[in-house]
Amino acid sequence: MARIALDAMGGDFAPTAPVGGALLALAELGPEHRIQLIGREAEIEAAIDAALNGEHAALASHRGRLDIVDAPDVIGMADKPTAVMRRPSSSMAIGLRRHAEGLADAFLSAGNTGAQMAASVQLLGLHAGLKRPAIGTIFPTALQTVVVLDSGANVDCSPEELVHFARLGLVYAEDIMGRTNPAIGLLSIGEEPEKGNAVVKAAHQLLAQSSLHFLGNVEGRDVAAGRCDRGPFDVVICDGFTGNVILKFYEGLAPILITMIAKSMGADPKEMMQGLAHLDYSNYGGAPLLGVKGVSIIAHGSSSPRAIKNAVNVAVRAAESGMSEHIGRRLAVAASAA
Repeated sequence: MARIALDAMGGDFAPTAPVGGALLALAELGPEHRIQLIGREAEIEAAIDAALNGEHAALASHRGRLDIVDAPDVIGMADKPTAVMRRPSSSMAIGLRRHAEGLADAFLSAGNTGAQMAASVQLLGLHAGLKRPAIGTIFPTALQTVVVLDSGANVDCSPEELVHFARLGLVYAEDIMGRTNPAIGLLSIGEEPEKGNAVVKAAHQLLAQSSLHFLGNVEGRDVAAGRCDRGPFDVVICDGFTGNVILKFYEGLAPILITMIAKSMGADPKEMMQGLAHLDYSNYGGAPLLGVKGVSIIAHGSSSPRAIKNAVNVAVRAAESGMSEHIGRRLAVAASAA
């Protein structure tokens, strides 16, 4: 059984999207799973009534698996990351505390990413040996999906932190993506070990000396292909600045290309987009904040109910697989071998 604490007030379309996503998720999950909607009780109740009297009327049987936890305050998108710690009655703070106290098995929000990261570190803590967590984001490729981290948590990273990210990504690829002996690539401007900035070159040396399945440097074009000259990979490592730039580029490029191609062919862009649904971020739901002692899932601010549903599924898989505990064991083994 997994109990997911969902920030019902987080995101551009809250509470409508979180409530709709929760109902869609419960329709797919087993009856033992429950979702805790954290936020302003009256607004959540109204959103549930609207959903069940509207497009989600067929999901009324799942209403009994929704628990409402009142939280009168809301962390806005423009608030500073430290705001959540100063406002303990916010939906984000209450949801994360419930997870930290064992009242929920995972936390999910489409709200303020910076605030969620800061509060997750403060309330859940980091695994031993880590200084920072990393956001792991699923990227579609020509072969199979890969996880890229960091995709926005840390603008600047040390070589040692990039190696830690590789270990975090390895566990995610095993536990969530179902990969065996995941292959890891280090994002750089060339495949040769001497290519890249000082941090990347130093990280390459450390990774090459580790016990990880390290393929070496990969380039930007390799990410879209899902493979480099040395074979396919499952994990791509980079600093958060680079990862977030690639993420936003990915999100923006697909709709533009599809529209251009559709116009040249006289086709309907919407129909063509349906055929390329694997490029839609909402298929992959949320990105876990890897390295914290728990499951903290970060969803896109503009998440639709479908995206929230898929993010809930990610949270359930992370909780049931024991991913956080697996990360702790991996890091402890690496530290003892150092």
